[in-house]
Amino acid sequence: MIANRTMFDRLVSWYESKKVERRERGKNREVDLRCISAQGQTPLYPDDLPLIFLTHDDAKLMPGFLAHYRALGVTRFICVDDASSDETRAFLLGQPDVDLWTSQVRYRDARRGRLWREALFALYGGDRWYINVDSDEFLIYDNCESRTLWSVIHALEALKISRLPAPMLDMYPVDLSAADVSQLQSHAPWEIADHFDCRGYTLATTKRAITVKGGARHREFEADLELIKYPLIFWDEDCRFGPSIHQPLPYQRNFSSVLGALLHFKFFADYQKVIDDAVADGQYFDGSAAYAKMTEALASTGALQLFSESSVKFDGSKQLLRLGFITPLPDDTAKGR
Repeated sequence: MIANRTMFDRLVSWYESKKVERRERGKNREVDLRCISAQGQTPLYPDDLPLIFLTHDDAKLMPGFLAHYRALGVTRFICVDDASSDETRAFLLGQPDVDLWTSQVRYRDARRGRLWREALFALYGGDRWYINVDSDEFLIYDNCESRTLWSVIHALEALKISRLPAPMLDMYPVDLSAADVSQLQSHAPWEIADHFDCRGYTLATTKRAITVKGGARHREFEADLELIKYPLIFWDEDCRFGPSIHQPLPYQRNFSSVLGALLHFKFFADYQKVIDDAVADGQYFDGSAAYAKMTEALASTGALQLFSESSVKFDGSKQLLRLGFITPLPDDTAKGR
């Protein structure tokens, strides 16, 4: 459905892209950023595979996050820490492959981080592939257990695709109270928050991008969240994020026939604190309205229960391929670094 768009659909996306690009060019894109790593900003080399990410108070996920992406072939991490008050910043400053940046501007005022990302792409250079995620998002793709991201890039290039769309799957444990975050020091997050909704999603295309809705937060809290991002992207001078991280410009590049998935980790035993802090901080979309709905639900139930008849235990990339959340990568173009 995604790949078989008509010529009229393509023209509509092209026109919409040109219209929004003109509007975006008139906006001020200056943003405060300062690299605080001891080594300063480190240059990228042609064979580097860089990852840009934003984080806030995610120290519990940092060991697993870096290990996951290093195993996939990432060689450089470029991070903006949004005023973390836990051990996130100290941990990242001790990682030699991480350039750590800070800003006096908060996430919301940086257009929910989009200005930071665009500034970092400009600083580190375009005309190359990047991974672009948040610190609670773990990319999964066909056979990722033994296939590096370079092989994905080669497959996409052979298909003349410059972005990998990825539906976001909210991960959660059967028993939230037992999902102690200290276990994340020695376990991958999907070994603790190990379930997701296997059904209850809608997928469609608009003139700007693919759209996916549903999942556990929609089921339990009626949260109307966009559940797709483009975590692997070839960034050049025509690219920008415009009004939404979920719909990068130019729009006509957003309709890939190859899908990955992002495992999204928000729910462990400390969920009450995470929700309360998000509501108090007010940095997320629509004034953290989705988190406010969770607070209202908790006030009536006293505890969060995400497990349902829609839940299945995560069992690797082949499972997501079988369920249709990701798509196959051609074997003959998957031979890479």
